[in-house]
Amino acid sequence: MSELEKNSPQGTTSGPPIHSAGAGEGSGDLATRYGEALLPVFGAPQRILARGEGTRVWDTDGKEYLDLLAGIAVNTLGHAHPAILSALTKQAETLGHVSNFFATAPQIELAEKLLTLAGAPAGSGVFFANSGTEANEAAFKIARRTGRPRILSLTNSFHGRTMGALALTAKEAYRAPFEPLPGGVEFVPAGDERALAEALAPGDVAAVFAEPIQGEAGVLPLSPEYLRALRRLTREHGTLLILDEVQTGMGRTGNWFAHQGIDGLQPDVMTLAKGLGGGFPIGAVISFGADVHDLLQPGQHGTTFGGNPLAAAAGLAVIGTLLEDGVLEHVRTVGAQLSADVLALEDPLITGVRGAGLLLGIGLAEPIAKQVVAAALEAGFIINAPDASTLRLAPPLIIAQADLDSFVAALPDLLAAATAAGGN
Repeated sequence: MSELEKNSPQGTTSGPPIHSAGAGEGSGDLATRYGEALLPVFGAPQRILARGEGTRVWDTDGKEYLDLLAGIAVNTLGHAHPAILSALTKQAETLGHVSNFFATAPQIELAEKLLTLAGAPAGSGVFFANSGTEANEAAFKIARRTGRPRILSLTNSFHGRTMGALALTAKEAYRAPFEPLPGGVEFVPAGDERALAEALAPGDVAAVFAEPIQGEAGVLPLSPEYLRALRRLTREHGTLLILDEVQTGMGRTGNWFAHQGIDGLQPDVMTLAKGLGGGFPIGAVISFGADVHDLLQPGQHGTTFGGNPLAAAAGLAVIGTLLEDGVLEHVRTVGAQLSADVLALEDPLITGVRGAGLLLGIGLAEPIAKQVVAAALEAGFIINAPDASTLRLAPPLIIAQADLDSFVAALPDLLAAATAAGGN
């Protein structure tokens, strides 16, 4: 036995039993082990998933599901896409990680591509993180560096669960257990131009954080008129406009970034994550223009894994595939068809469809969203309920029209089953 083996838990005679995933082990056993081994922050898992391929996943009992959530807008190219597999394999064969004392070609190339896709002017720059909340933490610190004391966020907003990002998040249930949070953040009503103008008037606001579509709040889009006012007013008052495109970025809405659907709207800072790595963890912050570029000075922020060459390679594979396969046009086409088909059902329980591209919220007349999600799972569809009266659909961007048709065909029965099960 080697020294490593002697010092491993398996080499001891005390401590908890060591499990491995045994052949034929059922989902019930794994769920029990999950409850015993992991902290309960996510509650009990709905299923234990074993593998995925394209737009489908299978649980450990062998049941197949159509994935209409994509890990909450993460799995841009679905599961086990060959472009991502190839990129990760090739990168792992050469260089898996370096510290940020060094740089790698994939990291530089991904930053260059993001600046190009964002239409960022000369003097812009990218900071890589590991997730959306970390990207928003970095943006928070950029705002602090303006020297202004106040930061505005919008009601209904969600920017993450780390302490800085949580301070920007409106939902009281998320905030209250962890107060006091970092100070200086105020909330203004989303969509209220007058309230925004009044809050900015003193001229001491460092930044306004906003999501073009408030996904966690029930897929609530900010109107184009409000977003234009947001840009105009922040410019007038010398305030940074920071757009959180963690969920809406990387083609999810049919544009590379949701704000590009509005002519002339360019933020000062944009945060990204979810779809960027196609399932591999990565986040990014893009600063637009020379005035923002140097607000964070060397040593004032950092990350161990941000810009990791594996993550960068995955990001490059995602971007390359979206470009080569014309996926953004596909997103616009099937997303519009999906919205139209859901509305055409004329089901009295459906009040409308919100969102853009393949980030859609189906509004319900009754608070039965959780029951619909459960019924859908039983029927082989993975969807999500961001609130009691909204179903969120965020499938892989490569999803076929036939797959979306199968969900639409099943939706009336799912709603009926949920109604029979009772409201939230």
